[in-house]
Amino acid sequence: MKKINFLFSLLVAALAFVSCNNTGYQKTKSGLMYKIIGSSKDSLVKEGNILKINYTIRLGSNDSIIQSSYGKMPAFAKVFAANAPGAEPYNPSEVFSLVHKGDSVVIVQLVDTLLKQRPMGMPPFLKKGDKLITTFKVIEVFNSEELARTDNEAEMTKERARMEKENEAKLASGIKEIENWLAQKNIKAQQTGKGTFVAVTDPGTGMQADSGKFVSVRYTGKKLSDGSEFESNNKPGAPPLNFTIGAGEMITGMDEGVRVFKKGGKGVLYIPGSLAYGANPQPGSPFKPFDALIFEIEVLDVLDKAPQQPQMPQQMPMPMPEQMPDTTRKR
Repeated sequence: MKKINFLFSLLVAALAFVSCNNTGYQKTKSGLMYKIIGSSKDSLVKEGNILKINYTIRLGSNDSIIQSSYGKMPAFAKVFAANAPGAEPYNPSEVFSLVHKGDSVVIVQLVDTLLKQRPMGMPPFLKKGDKLITTFKVIEVFNSEELARTDNEAEMTKERARMEKENEAKLASGIKEIENWLAQKNIKAQQTGKGTFVAVTDPGTGMQADSGKFVSVRYTGKKLSDGSEFESNNKPGAPPLNFTIGAGEMITGMDEGVRVFKKGGKGVLYIPGSLAYGANPQPGSPFKPFDALIFEIEVLDVLDKAPQQPQMPQQMPMPMPEQMPDTTRKR
């Protein structure tokens, strides 16, 4: 793995050097700057071929990597003719029909141009005057969708295994982080489920919270890293958190931890990042990837199932004009 990362770093560095040098670039009709590096003897790809590529997307202003497939699953992309319906102007796909197997390509997109195309659809980190630099290498060229699909499925199998291994390592690391934190604070907590830690203040005396039960919970959420509070419904007028255990409505750590309690129970959940919001917290949230969390909770109620919502009374249909009584007649 270290060797792969080292070779990847060398490739990115080499292509970054090339991308900083403005000589040798060509432009597509839309103005997209590109440079093809390679001396492949393979024939030029054809319309309808499917490319298997490894790619890196960097931000020009600080050379930071936004996205990369190296060490992960390669991308698969169909080759379209320049004016075909699937072709998108000022997009790396414009260059796909110009490459051979084994070629490396550097593409420069000016953020100003991208903003003109999609003024409301660009991420906030893309600023005027900056540029996106995409580098990709053509690993394989498939002549049919069937061949590409077979290879794609094989790559997906490898990617699932890689992600599973990565998730196991992240979870083990997260559990160790919480164990160390609890030891430093001299807090006793039991581990439950996949790795949630629970310190029980009051186990409760009512119905046991368990899979399929409907619970109502008061909580205050904090970050383990600095103890800062990010959310709470322990405020006047705030409704309780209601959910069905095991229905996938909550983060895994909350779903696991609440099962320790009965109705009326109180305690604290310590949740590893992998069992909280994981690698991809919601954009705009206060969380970083794999942030460990603390939840102080009180189980207000436990029911066998979610209560039925009261149905709105049905309105009587208005009679048609010919059905309406004639009140003008004398009786």
